[in-house]
Amino acid sequence: MSFRGKRVLITGGGSGAGADLARGFAEAGAEVVISGRREDALRVVAEPLGARWVQADVSDEGSVAAMFRAAGPCDIVIANAGAADSGVLAKTTLAQWNAMIAVNLTGVFLTFREALGQFRGDGRLIAVASTAGLKGYAKVAPYAAAKHGVVGLVRSLALEVARKGITVNAICPGFLDTPMTAHSVEVIAGKTGKSLAEARATLEGLSPQGRLYQPSEVTAAALYLASGAASGVNGACLSISGGEV
Repeated sequence: MSFRGKRVLITGGGSGAGADLARGFAEAGAEVVISGRREDALRVVAEPLGARWVQADVSDEGSVAAMFRAAGPCDIVIANAGAADSGVLAKTTLAQWNAMIAVNLTGVFLTFREALGQFRGDGRLIAVASTAGLKGYAKVAPYAAAKHGVVGLVRSLALEVARKGITVNAICPGFLDTPMTAHSVEVIAGKTGKSLAEARATLEGLSPQGRLYQPSEVTAAALYLASGAASGVNGACLSISGGEV
């Protein structure tokens, strides 16, 4: 599976699944551009790959436009940037709600909208969503609402562009073995008094396979969706969840 001559832009590319996506597409021959808020993290990922990096905030309209100007015309755009928070809804502040919607949903909207205007013909739009976009989980209502919104956005936009040589799809993994999940484990341990191992086991227990999923599994799905072999796959939400959803 070769992507030589293709340029891919990956938001949230400084860590976790985004960093693995960058490595996977670079190994497949693509020109890789990653974006994120933290310059130091972006450099660490980009420099060994010979990739470019752009500091950007996907929740800011002007920043997203500048990101695409810096990247240049892209063939594949992966909206991976995201953040998680937890807590019961009754104690969720408006600021917490707005923060989850801004990065997890508005960020995908702004990224996809800008991408549509710069495609040079065929194009691939991929959102990294979550199983929380396909079902509910307790104590993450704002996050789940945002990810459900991403799934709706993907399915609707897929129909708009179906005759233009553009496909729009989502990848919906369960809990990934990434720093973001490690933070969730720490939060669970802090709030429940469980050990880190016990808190991690709680998240692993949500999977029928009893495990966290690897970023490489997301990358494999993205490489497929971005390839010519997936030309007829449009509006799909690929679940990486061991059968959970």
